[in-house]
This record gives sequence, C-alpha cells and structure tokens, in this order.
Amino acid sequence: QVQLVESGGGLVQPGGSLTLSCRHSGSDFSLSAMAWYRQAPGKQRELVASIASGRNTNYAASVKGRFTISRDNAKNTFYLQMNNLEPEGPAVYYCYIAYHNWGQGTHVTVSS
Repeated sequence: QVQLVESGGGLVQPGGSLTLSCRHSGSDFSLSAMAWYRQAPGKQRELVASIASGRNTNYAASVKGRFTISRDNAKNTFYLQMNNLEPEGPAVYYCYIAYHNWGQGTHVTVSS
C-alpha cells in the first residue's frame, strides 16, 4: 500500500504563506488524481484542492486565488502552496491519492 508523508505545516501569521508537501512511495501514480483535504476540530474533513493526472485543478471556493496545488511526478511529490492565509483555528491538512491512501496529516494554525 502506498505510504504518504506530509510535511510543511506549522504556525503562521495571518497573511503569511506555507507550502505543504506530500511525498508518496510505491508504484507510479502519475495517472492518479491527488488532493489536499483539511479538518478542523469538530468539523468534517473537507476538500481544499485537487489535481488530476492531466494537471487540471479544482479548488474550494474559500481558497481559490490563494492556494495552488501542483505535482511533480518525477519526485513522487505533490504540493499545496498557501498564500495570504486567513485567521483560523487549528486544522489538520491531509494529502490523498485517489482510491489509494491518505497521509497522516500535518497541523496548520493561522493565528497572530
């Protein structure tokens, strides 16, 4: 089973930026869609952004224009560039490869 490992989370001030990375192991997933989800305490996990094998992207309305999802198949890694972060409580960001597996999550807190 593919293993996914996120990195790049942390505490950032409002208006700041973070880049999350998700490195996956195992087989070639260049034909698989990949996505980032987030989950705040007491709330359901929600889709933040996704990228298809053809690199078509989709974003939640709340992050469109501020977040960018990308992938580097040669490095077995995909990314979530988050700019102009808005104040919010702690959330866990999860990476996901469609029909395969989830990462363990990385914590992001946007607070002054």
